[in-house]
Amino acid sequence: DFGLARIKSFPTKTYSHEVVTLWYRPPDVLLGSTEYSTPIDIWAVGCIFYEMACGRPLFAGTKVDEELYLIFKCLGTPNEKTLPGVTTNPDFQALRFPFYHGESLNHLAPRLDQNGIDLLEKFLRYNPHSRISAHDAMMHKFFSCYPPVVHTLGPLQSILDLNEIYLTKDHGSKLITASLMKTAISKRSSVHL
Repeated sequence: DFGLARIKSFPTKTYSHEVVTLWYRPPDVLLGSTEYSTPIDIWAVGCIFYEMACGRPLFAGTKVDEELYLIFKCLGTPNEKTLPGVTTNPDFQALRFPFYHGESLNHLAPRLDQNGIDLLEKFLRYNPHSRISAHDAMMHKFFSCYPPVVHTLGPLQSILDLNEIYLTKDHGSKLITASLMKTAISKRSSVHL
């Protein structure tokens, strides 16, 4: 769900805050932000990354206040340190959310190894300026098991176009880790979640 994907060199513009499918909409946009760039898509990538690993959506709200409730319950209620300006945001004030400490991402995504949890946390940061960039996400140690040729793909090429990568059936592995995938990749690269 990358409806607002833009070429990175174009300047940020102001848009409506009712963009992106609700389940993948970041809290800054849910709270009325109309100025954003690639970090909106990074949040969506985090939601999709979780969904691929766990087989279910992370924040499946049906309306904005429910979506925010699910996010805050999971990640903790944001504060000035995690989302600057949130305490003076009229939408945040009007909804009067209780204080949530947040849940452990290890508990929420037990199939991800520590590198996967670290990447998920970097995708789902409240402050859009603190979210991991697409480039840094691709270079994250969670993906270190893939051959270097993956980083040479053009923007319209698929990882599955590479001879070194092919899909295999997941035989019920309880943990998604780079080291588990490395064995298959060393024989002939294998991608599975």
